[in-house]
Amino acid sequence: MASSNMEKLYGLSHVFMTLFLHNFSTHMVIPAITDVTMAALCPGQDECSLAIYLTGFQQAMIGVGTLVMMPLLGNLSDKYGRKVILTVPMILYIIPIGILAYSKTREFFYVYYVFKTLVAMICDGSVPCLALAYVADNIPESGRGTAFGVLSGIGSAAYVCGTLSARFLSTAVTFQVSTLVAVLGLVYMLIFLQDTVIDEKQLYTPIISEGKPAAAKIERKSKSNVELLKALGSLKDLSSFLTSSLTITQAASIAFFSNLADVGLYGSIMYYLKAQFHFDKHQFADLMVINGIAGTVSQLLLMPVLVPILSEAKLLSIGLFFHCVHMFIYSIAWTSWVPYAAAMFSILFNFSQPCIRSIVSKQVGPHEQGRAQGCISGICSIAHIVSPLAFSPLTALFLSERAPFNFPGFSIMCIGFASMVSFVQSIMLRVIPPVLS
Repeated sequence: MASSNMEKLYGLSHVFMTLFLHNFSTHMVIPAITDVTMAALCPGQDECSLAIYLTGFQQAMIGVGTLVMMPLLGNLSDKYGRKVILTVPMILYIIPIGILAYSKTREFFYVYYVFKTLVAMICDGSVPCLALAYVADNIPESGRGTAFGVLSGIGSAAYVCGTLSARFLSTAVTFQVSTLVAVLGLVYMLIFLQDTVIDEKQLYTPIISEGKPAAAKIERKSKSNVELLKALGSLKDLSSFLTSSLTITQAASIAFFSNLADVGLYGSIMYYLKAQFHFDKHQFADLMVINGIAGTVSQLLLMPVLVPILSEAKLLSIGLFFHCVHMFIYSIAWTSWVPYAAAMFSILFNFSQPCIRSIVSKQVGPHEQGRAQGCISGICSIAHIVSPLAFSPLTALFLSERAPFNFPGFSIMCIGFASMVSFVQSIMLRVIPPVLS
């Protein structure tokens, strides 16, 4: 069984490489984007409320868009194939980073901001989501926990490589290289990635068909349009999916609160570290490299060993517990080395997301993997709406001179409490054995 799973994992190398190139491109610009944003909006300052509010507004808008789009894209990938739908985000992601690769002036930054928001509203998180569905198509239930861990480990390895590149490249060159890698990822996927077909009857005929009678084309097109309209009812589909079983409802709730904390931390931590310890692109990159290396080790080496011993549910609780600890340490950081120590907890809390995805994947049939992963991503999108509304004003307040008391990390501590809610829920999670095999 183990050798069979390894052979299948080897056969999935193209989707792994596609995800690697995509994550490499997107993560490369993260250490630099805070400096670019501050330079465009508040030049020469270490604290900028406008930047925090704009980041929070962007995250909220992305959440609104992906709440609708992720279940839709997942549904469409079940019907038309993973590769066809995956092509859309791979193309769109090139546009915003290409804008900053051209220029980083205030005017171009606002153009980038608009395009980044619109593109992310359509397809933020869709590449990892569809990659998970692709892996689930090719791996049996018993091996999915390990396979999802490997996929997350590949993403973490790309995170490390991208942030290391940003550490040694200038800001201008970083965006140019990122654009080039995004284009290479798209070309690689189009050439090498083979679409998964579980059952040809489950996939619908594309709009363009050749060498078939006109009546047959019209009939197939009509059927395709009916199915497309069904797929567009993404919010209704999301609701029905969440209530389909107790396990899925609990997993979705855990995913929501976990992502609520993740989004809040992502939107606050860099501005907090810049204001508190004067971090710049290089320190951000160093911190992200530590996170990435620890995450890669945990997902590629520890998770394949621990999943068969502990099960996904127990490993999920362990990951979420250390997720809380990690945030609380950030919030009380008293000197500049403490964030580096807190980042080491990545080796223990990176289990959570692959475990949630694996638990959900095992609760649905082989022709619903895209729908399942898309709906969970849709739930995570709600966190993108709620988190900025709750935590961005709190972060801006406690980093300003108007703070009611001197505790710059207060918003990070509140984010840690949101993570604690997901940990408590994970303890109560009851995984019902899947009926379908």
